[in-house]
Parts: sequence; C-alpha cells; structure tokens
Amino acid sequence: MSSRGGKKKISKTSRSAKAGVIFPVGRMLRYIKRGLPKYRIGVGAPVYMAAVLEYLTAEILELAGNAARDNKKGRVTPRHILLAIANDEELHQLLRGVTIAAGGVLPNINPELLSKKRGSKAKLEAVITPPPTKKSKTANKAPVKKLGTKKSSRVKRRAAMAKAGTDGSTTAGGPADGFTVLSSKSLFLGQKLQVVQADIASIESEAVVHPTNSTFYIGGEVGSALEKIGGKEFAEAVLELRKSNGPLEVAGAAMTSGYGLPAKFVIHCNSPGWGSDKCEEMLDKTVKNCLALADEKMLKSVAFPSIGSGRNGFPKQTAAQLILKAISSYFVTTMSSSIKTVYFVLFDSESIGIYVQEMAKLDAN
Repeated sequence: MSSRGGKKKISKTSRSAKAGVIFPVGRMLRYIKRGLPKYRIGVGAPVYMAAVLEYLTAEILELAGNAARDNKKGRVTPRHILLAIANDEELHQLLRGVTIAAGGVLPNINPELLSKKRGSKAKLEAVITPPPTKKSKTANKAPVKKLGTKKSSRVKRRAAMAKAGTDGSTTAGGPADGFTVLSSKSLFLGQKLQVVQADIASIESEAVVHPTNSTFYIGGEVGSALEKIGGKEFAEAVLELRKSNGPLEVAGAAMTSGYGLPAKFVIHCNSPGWGSDKCEEMLDKTVKNCLALADEKMLKSVAFPSIGSGRNGFPKQTAAQLILKAISSYFVTTMSSSIKTVYFVLFDSESIGIYVQEMAKLDAN
C-alpha cells in the first residue's frame, strides 16, 4: 500500500507502555470487569493495580533471591519465596492466608519458648538480685541457692509479667507498672491496638482523648481524672481553648497541652449522643478526627477511653464496634500515619471483655 500512496501501518502502543509498567494493564481491566460486573471501573484502576502487583512481585523476588543466596543456591524455588515472605513482617501480614505451592511448611514456634533458653538466666538474675537493704541481713550465698528452689517458678511469672508490661509501653525506657496490657492486636499496616486496664490520666501515651461537650466541660469521669492530675494549669488551658475556639461542634476535636499529665497532649472531642441524628456516623467521624489531629502533631501513640458509652448513652458493644471499625478504616485510607500504638484505656470488667471480644472479631475479619 505504501508504493501506491496508502498509509503506513502504525503499531499500537499498549496500555502498559503508556503507563510505564510491565504488568498487562488491559488484562487487569478485563479481570476487574469480570469480577465486578455491576460497577463502573475508572481508567486509573487497572493502572494502579498493575503497578502495585509489579512492585510486590519485585519486592518478593528480591527477598527470595537473598534467601536463595543465603542457602547457597543458584535458583529461586517456592521454598525461598515462602521464607522471604515469612521473614518480612509486612509481607507476612499481607499474605498470611496465601498458600504457596511446593513451598513446604514453616514451623510455628512460640517466641516465648525460644527466648527462655537464651535469656532465662539474665532475667532470673535481674529479678532475684536483692535490694541494697536486704544485702546486710542475708548472706551472699542465699540468692544463689534460691535459683534452684520452688520460688524459681514465681520468679519466671514475674519476669514474664514485667516483659509483657514493657512490650505494651510506648515510651522508651519508661515505667510500665502503671497499667496492664490485657489484649494486643496488629493491624494490616503495622499499627498496634492494645486493651489496657488503667487510669487514663496516668497512662504514658503521647496523647489522651477526652470526651466532652460543645463547652469543653471537664466535669465528666475522664475530665475530672485529667483535671485532678493536671491541676490548675490544665483547667486554665481548657478555658483558654474554649475562648479561642468557640463552641465545639459535634464530632469536632481540639487539642491542648497535657499540663502535669504523663501525656504530652490532650485531644478534646465532642462525641454524639445515642439516638441523635446519624449518631453512629458521627461517632465514626469523631474517632477519625481525633486520629487526624494526632497525625498533624506527628504523635506515635493515642489513648482512647470508651467514647460514647458513658453519659452519651451508647451501648458498650455498639460503641466498641464503631470505634474499632473507625480506627481500622482510618489507617487503611491514610496509609502513611505517624501513629504506631492505640490504647483503649478501660476500667470495668464488662468493657474490657467487650473490647477484647470485638478486637478478636476484627482480627478474624
């Protein structure tokens, strides 16, 4: 046709080449349309999907190559891919439900069993070493003999409890004796949710959430506990915030410094009342606004009471479900958050049981 003056044949540019990825964008679009026939698929959806899959594949292949090299093998096998995923925390969380064909089985050993063999002597010596006042009364050989007595089991329990407490503390080197971590769960992106039995005014977190009303009332259960430790400076800071900010709207959040408190900041939020218009949606928004305010200050830990289940009348289980769902969805949508630990500071056994139960359901989902 070119000799007769016709048009030259031009090769089409693929969608993958236009997007700058290797994975097939057109095939991704067909798969998405086949799986979701009722929804309209945007132009960028298959591009993002191909880019994410390409990144994950490159990451896994690089780690699998390192595993093969460490095992002195010249070829990557499914076993090396399984080891690469198991040794990376984020990939393990993402692909923990995926079965790799011919990958073999990884032994599931509780880390507590491994740590006892390596560091049990150091833990026992640290716990058994008597204080200076007792050294004058007892002989030097007494602590050495007690290592083999019946008290060693009690010492191990104390060491385990001390270790659990230090794992739950977010402050480096800070004391963890003020609260007990009853349940812990890691989210998809690595954030930790921990149920804690303690007084919220004494917990060592970078921010503490204070449920209040539109006038920043601090006479509630949480507000009174904060004012008791924070003192006059804390009350004056809340009064100044009330003057500068004006009435706090429903689901709104504002922040003050934590004068006299272990926490650096206090986040005041106006949570909705049970039965009000769109109360569940507004409680979800309240929790997300508190987290967003903590992210603005680049804080690493936030302590929540059971918002809404007090004087606002929310059923405890409903409040727990809404709060946990709001926190989980917030971290998924923001993707890059400075918050690493979220505490649920509870006191009564009923609320503790509900939050532990709902966290387990969230983990299963």
